[in-house]
Parts: sequence; structure tokens; C-alpha cells
Amino acid sequence: MSNLTISVDDQLIKRARVRAIQEGTSLSAKVREFLLSYVNEPGDALVRARQESTARLMAAIDATTSKAPRGSRRGTLRESLYETDFRARDRVATQGGKTKAVRRSR
Repeated sequence: MSNLTISVDDQLIKRARVRAIQEGTSLSAKVREFLLSYVNEPGDALVRARQESTARLMAAIDATTSKAPRGSRRGTLRESLYETDFRARDRVATQGGKTKAVRRSR
């Protein structure tokens, strides 16, 4: 069996050891379990886990944008981000027959 040296925050190690003890095991055993599941996880399971995570994230975004006050226009997160006036800095204005880009200073 080989030894592995890693750098981990001291507080994280302490918390992990406490949890491992509470579960009746050791931190080394938990790291071994993680590495075994990591190398044995089939690609399909990883893809499925990523898709589920993405779906949960999108649902959370939708839930955030759907909490608009009654009577207000409900849109997507993208629409709400683009409602602000930051687009004005790139709009083209016509002054005296000449067209020039208008840019706001930050």
C-alpha cells in the first residue's frame, strides 16, 4: 500500500476527523472510499450527475426570477439582467448628422 501526501487546511482536517469518528471510521478510510468511487464511477454516471446538477441550478435560477412582484413583467434571468441601463454605453447616438458611439465612464 502506498502513502499519499496532500496539503489540506488544518481546520478541514479536524472537522473531517471528527465526522469520521462519528461515523465509526477513520479519515484514511473515508479518503480511500472517495478515491475508489472516483476511479470506479462510470462515465455515464458522471454525465448524469452533471446533468442533474445543471437542472437543479437552472430550477434555482427560475425560482429566483419568478419571485417578481404581482403585476410586474415576469421574464428570464437574462432579461432581468439586461433591463439595466448598462446597454446605453454601447448605443449609437446621432449628433449633427454624424454617428458616434456613446460610452459612459465607469
